[in-house]
Amino acid sequence: MNKEYLRSILSDVNSIAIVGASANQERDSYKVMEFLQDYGYEIFPVNPNLVNTKILGQECYLSLETIKQKIDMVDVFRAIEHIPSIANEAIKIKAKILWTQEGLYSEEAESLGVNAGLKVVMNQCPKKILEN
Repeated sequence: MNKEYLRSILSDVNSIAIVGASANQERDSYKVMEFLQDYGYEIFPVNPNLVNTKILGQECYLSLETIKQKIDMVDVFRAIEHIPSIANEAIKIKAKILWTQEGLYSEEAESLGVNAGLKVVMNQCPKKILEN
């Protein structure tokens, strides 16, 4: 997937759920979340271990289904074995895009997402797409 195509996908996004968000400033999920928030996206961190915690001023959610607002994109920072279930959650909440970070690819999750009509981007970092 070329950078222009990925940028065009991101230009249609307003809200992003970061699944596997971390409050640790050294973690990639924190850095990407901060960049996307500063870029102007509405960000919703998702991490069941950090419920009742705020990350970058945003309340952390138990799951995608507990977010009341419409989520355009689900950005995944979880181990590969969790991605298919996250794909199913993304489908359930009617997200438009399932995106996994660099190093994360799940053929099963890709198939689930594509078959449900989601745009699926795997093994890419939205921060790197937008910052150049």
